Amino acid sequence: MDTIRLTRRFTFEAAHALAHYDGLCRHIHGHSYKLEITVMGSPIKTPGHPKDGMVLDFGDLKQLVQTHVLEQLDHALVLRYESPAPLLAVLQDHKLLLLPYQPTCENLLLYIKDCLQPHLPPTVHLHSLRLWETENAFGEWHAADNF
Repeated sequence: MDTIRLTRRFTFEAAHALAHYDGLCRHIHGHSYKLEITVMGSPIKTPGHPKDGMVLDFGDLKQLVQTHVLEQLDHALVLRYESPAPLLAVLQDHKLLLLPYQPTCENLLLYIKDCLQPHLPPTVHLHSLRLWETENAFGEWHAADNF
């Protein structure tokens, strides 16, 4: 069986703040994120099948990521759900994603993994994620590191 890895890059804009952090990131600020998603599997080998020769159609991957990841994150303010009530009240009419943990690059990778993984076809596996928070800094998640 031949295993192939496919990677697609996505971009989105989001803001966050790190509660109780001792640096500048404790303030609400935004990033132009770049997200690289790598999946792996074997190409379909069924002559006449519309996806013959593909592990996963790049268009299908784009739609999965759009629906299950980007619709929640793009142009959202991501905060810990324990943020001060007066702040949350002011933000109630805005696109707000409240998480049960600190919205760091590392935790956003885990959030993305959890949002995407259940929706991949059974023959396709999530291999890795890379989330660029800035031009010079990124975090990575690899399935092989988590067995």
